[in-house]
Amino acid sequence: MAKDRIRIGCGAGFADDRIPPGVEIVERGDLDYLAMECLAERTIARETLDKNKDPSKGYTPVLLERMEAILPPALQRGIKVVTNMGAANPIGAAQAVRKHARDWGCPDYTCAVVVGDEVSDLMRQHPELPLMEDGAPLESLLPRMASANAYLGADVVAQGFASGADLVITGRVADPALFLGPMLHAFGWSYDDYAKLACGTLAGHLLECSGQLTGGCFADPGKKEVEDLAGLGYPLADVWADGRVEVSKTPGSGGRLDVATCTEQLLYEMHDPRAYITPDCVLDASGVTFEQVGRDRVALHGAKSKPRTPTLKVVVGYFDGYMGSGEMGFAGVNAVARAKLGIEVVKERLRRRGLSYEEMRIDLIGMNSLHGNDWNAAPEPYEVRLRIAARTPNRKAAEAVGAEVRSLHMQGPTGAGGGINFGAKQILAVKSVLIPRELVHPCVTLEGAQ
Repeated sequence: MAKDRIRIGCGAGFADDRIPPGVEIVERGDLDYLAMECLAERTIARETLDKNKDPSKGYTPVLLERMEAILPPALQRGIKVVTNMGAANPIGAAQAVRKHARDWGCPDYTCAVVVGDEVSDLMRQHPELPLMEDGAPLESLLPRMASANAYLGADVVAQGFASGADLVITGRVADPALFLGPMLHAFGWSYDDYAKLACGTLAGHLLECSGQLTGGCFADPGKKEVEDLAGLGYPLADVWADGRVEVSKTPGSGGRLDVATCTEQLLYEMHDPRAYITPDCVLDASGVTFEQVGRDRVALHGAKSKPRTPTLKVVVGYFDGYMGSGEMGFAGVNAVARAKLGIEVVKERLRRRGLSYEEMRIDLIGMNSLHGNDWNAAPEPYEVRLRIAARTPNRKAAEAVGAEVRSLHMQGPTGAGGGINFGAKQILAVKSVLIPRELVHPCVTLEGAQ
């Protein structure tokens, strides 16, 4: 019998999100579904590199730790779980969970795996596709391509649950789709029902970043108070079959959920509120209003949507050289002048070594690092932290940046040396292309009990 209402909770909003609040919402939230969104744009490129080194890897590194804590209490309560922690290897993720589940007291469950978002071969077949960022042909990135993944929609999540799965593991799926998918499954919503798609997508957008809806990234002492920020609870949504949505949070948890927190999260990463494009619909949030209907409980109104686009967005991860950096603190009277002298010393030593850089950024942290303001106009602090970072295609040139900053400890101005930090790393960058939807062929497979 179809349900008239379901409750969906968010158990994670990024790969390294805190685990205890996810456990709390499972134990106290009276949920039907739990979604865990753990895949940033560059993350999947990083995990692709891990999979290339070890075919059994490529899923989110904290997968097993998070699942060990959350899967047992979820299964005990009949809560169905969906997560994109499969990253570059959803099948490997499902197999890894299965391998350990018996030790966690979870011998019997069904897992559906969504595959087909990986489209690197398709990218090689269409080098003419223009990059969304600058219009250059995709061909310019192909020699350096590390990954290519299409954003899938809620329909594949719904298919996963339709298989009878208790757990659905995906790779690249649009963030709101992780929450809309259970609604499509539970209520049988159609892709022609734009009003309901709008409500579900709006709910998913609000929930996807976990604690950001409940006071995280919101608290500002004396201006925007948040009760028990240390005990911040995660959000959940009550969704009715007719499209009504109310959002709240884990009972008895810290934080706050009200019109103000919802308004801030609504605008998060939304380029155009009138046309927020997802694989499932084009959301129009320009007329959205929030109604406080109880303590830490808000009703959503006014969402509209238009049909989904004929294309899907593909994020292409590629190698973009190396970044070298070094940090060092200066303290005491005249600290800023000594830090500035250190800057000139490092730059001149790099020049004398014949090293050049595509880009170099120099910060005095606490004075100009966030907004690039004129450090000469800033108040003179008693201590300052110098950071020099540079980008180059040459690894050794990148390593030289941090090494020369470090050398200031013994061969630079007086009073240098607090909190030395330096190193170099390969840069994984991302750009995007649009491809016809019909070229992407996702599918759902079952990773059943052995």
